[in-house]
Amino acid sequence: MSKKELLKRYIFFLIGLFVNALGVSFITKAKLGTSPISSVPYTLSMGFPLTMGTFTFILNMFLIVGQVIFLGKDFKKVQLMQIPISLVFGYFIDFTMSLLSVLNPTTYVFKLVFLLIGCFILALGVSIEVIANVVMLSGEAFVSAISTKFKREFGTIKVCFDITLVVLSIIISLLMFRKVAGVREGTIVAALIVGIIARILSKGLGFINTKILMDRQDLEEEESMVS
Repeated sequence: MSKKELLKRYIFFLIGLFVNALGVSFITKAKLGTSPISSVPYTLSMGFPLTMGTFTFILNMFLIVGQVIFLGKDFKKVQLMQIPISLVFGYFIDFTMSLLSVLNPTTYVFKLVFLLIGCFILALGVSIEVIANVVMLSGEAFVSAISTKFKREFGTIKVCFDITLVVLSIIISLLMFRKVAGVREGTIVAALIVGIIARILSKGLGFINTKILMDRQDLEEEESMVS
């Protein structure tokens, strides 16, 4: 991969990162819970003075350490790019939460609309990140590390990981507020439909990889090898 293509892919990835954060913020603003990966940071932000974005960064640091523990010598240095990416992602979450601060749906119907819009935006962000194909966010990279270590399917481990985060969020909220906070029906909806929408969007946006991101020379060499 040429430096020019790599630069384009990282720029595209950053766009996906912002869209991802915007989706998370839309889901959170619906006040029907948040996405599974954001459930712990969101719950902690309700009980402590630190922001949701800050707690997201802290959680990602723990996940990176977990990758190092599980992968050992197989942990590649390029994965350390997750650190600045996590910092940017945390900032994007706080920025988009501030951006949407004037939007406060009051009726349940409008909350559902916000939730569905957020799920679509989040799925779009995930699709863009997948197409960029440069580095994973810490949550997915952690799941991939466990999947590699124990030779289990990524999808199965991802479901277990999401459930673990939601359960942990519930425990934290019960300890802090004596009630469940930060996890509601919206969390379940996001867990069920974001992945499905992302897969559909990834197929529809697949042309971006060959038409925009790949260098023409690399594409021609790839086509000649196939033929």
